[in-house]
Amino acid sequence: MIALDTNILVYAHRWDSPFHDKAYSILKEISESNVSWAIPFPCLHEFYSIVTHTKIFNPPTPIELAIEQMDAWLASPSLQLIGEIPADYFKILKSKLIIGQLQGPKVHDARIVSICIQNGVSLLYSSDRDFNKIAGLKIQNPLITSQ
Repeated sequence: MIALDTNILVYAHRWDSPFHDKAYSILKEISESNVSWAIPFPCLHEFYSIVTHTKIFNPPTPIELAIEQMDAWLASPSLQLIGEIPADYFKILKSKLIIGQLQGPKVHDARIVSICIQNGVSLLYSSDRDFNKIAGLKIQNPLITSQ
């Protein structure tokens, strides 16, 4: 199963992003297929926080449009929203934090990786290179042609 990180969601939503066309095409293809795909709950929260933030976008996405966008993704029958599962979640997260010596904002990335691993995700689409510092999950930037 492929999961999508926040940045792919933001780029697909914001027409003013230089990566909009590519991200939109990727998200459309995934969401309209019969293959299961995932969005980690923290990425959905972060998407909303970013696109509605007045210091990030001028103008920001209006609240109603951000909610409509999330509703549209949630309407995909093949989407799975994934989150922490109490059994073993902290064990997985702890190992990522210790092995990677992660601190500060990288803890959020370790959380996303741990959620993905726990929910059977095999590939995370992200343009955030910090994920490459966290072992245990294949990360791919689908916005560039050569990896």
